[in-house]
Amino acid sequence: QVQLVESGGGLVQAGGSLRLSCAASGGTISGYGMAWFRQTPGKERDFVATITWSGVDTAYADSVKGRFTISRDNAKNTMYLQMNSLKPEDTAVYYCAAGATASRSTRTYAYWGQGTRVTVSS
Repeated sequence: QVQLVESGGGLVQAGGSLRLSCAASGGTISGYGMAWFRQTPGKERDFVATITWSGVDTAYADSVKGRFTISRDNAKNTMYLQMNSLKPEDTAVYYCAAGATASRSTRTYAYWGQGTRVTVSS
C-alpha cells in the first residue's frame, strides 16, 4: 500500500513561490497517475493539476494554468508542484493523490496524503 506525505507548504507573500513535494513510501508511484488537489474550510476538494505515470501529459485547473507546474521523479518516488505568482486565493490545504490513471476527479484516486497548508498573504 502506497503512503503519501506532502511537504513544502507554508506562509508566503502574494507574488511569491513555493514548491510542494509528495513523497511516496510502501510502494512505487511509477505506475500511477497522480494529482494535486486543494481544499478550503467548508468547501469541496478542488482539482489543481494532474500528471500521467510517465510524466509526459499534464493538465491544470484554469485558475492555476501558467503559474503552477506539476512534475514527478519516479526514480525518487516523488511528485512536485511548483507554484509561482501565488495569490491569496491559492490559500488552502494541498493534497497529493495517486490512482489508476491521471484524472481531474477525486474519485479516481485510491491513495491520499494528509495535506500541507499553504497560506498566501496579501
